Amino acid sequence: MSFTRSFLMALGAASSLLAGVPCAAQDAWPSRPVKVIVALPAGGSVDMVARLVSQQLAADLGQPFVVDNKAGASGQIGMPVVARAAPDGYTLAVSPASFLTTNRSIFKTLPYNVETDFVPVTKLVNQAMVLVVRDKSRFATVADVLAAAKANPGKLTYASSGDGSPQHLAGLMFESRTGVRLLHVPYKGGAPAITDLMGGVVDMAFAPLPEALPHIKAGKLHPVGVLSEKRAVSAPNIPTLKEGGVDNVVLSAWIGLLAPAKTPQPILDRLDKSVKALLRGDARARLLEVGMEPAVDDTRPLAQVIAEETRIHAELVKAAGLVPQ
Repeated sequence: MSFTRSFLMALGAASSLLAGVPCAAQDAWPSRPVKVIVALPAGGSVDMVARLVSQQLAADLGQPFVVDNKAGASGQIGMPVVARAAPDGYTLAVSPASFLTTNRSIFKTLPYNVETDFVPVTKLVNQAMVLVVRDKSRFATVADVLAAAKANPGKLTYASSGDGSPQHLAGLMFESRTGVRLLHVPYKGGAPAITDLMGGVVDMAFAPLPEALPHIKAGKLHPVGVLSEKRAVSAPNIPTLKEGGVDNVVLSAWIGLLAPAKTPQPILDRLDKSVKALLRGDARARLLEVGMEPAVDDTRPLAQVIAEETRIHAELVKAAGLVPQ
């Protein structure tokens, strides 16, 4: 065998070994705890999903998945942490739709770029929105809400989990479709918003069903109607707003899993496979019980959903005459 041929064979063998190093590192993922950033306070529906999914992923993948709440500024504190993280699969985000869609219309600038800083892994759940009040004697039906809003323009208050949140967007849609004016009161998350609603600080809230359902069952909140075409599977006794005479106020809040841009595809694929398995398995019944619908059968890629809803929400915000902050 010539020296040249021997050298080339040795070089090829060495190259093969070197090429296998990144792949081996990816195959070993996860080899240490994974941090899951939630840019909202503990206790809301996004946090609830993050903790359930993290628990299931830890059991499936053999390493702790630790939820880290970094709340405030409508996602602008927590989401940049993920955007700046190393793309190695050890920092992930569980995010509501609004931080990826509506925020781009509500704020002049954001400390993260949805298109270049993140890679969507998969949608986790869809959740119906429900209009809830504390005072059933005053607001038994959506007709009662409309009558009060028309009699007191701009004075009826509704709580949200922050500017640009699904709750805020639902309020804008309600105003746009009915012609009434409401007063938006933003909070740092869904849990404190619901707490103040129950305390009588605000009049109502457009809340994700999972956040409101326990309080509805306990009789502390009254559901006026869900913002969907059909009644929610988890709460079939709650009418739709359409049944109450308010048409075209339809909004669903979804929650997704994301990773930093340039995270290796094998890691993304492993996450996606594991998440879909758990949404079809043990987690499904638990999610339905609390008012969430697993999004495992959604056919559109999450990146496409984000792009389409960003455009729709921008049109709604513009129609409402909101000036970006």
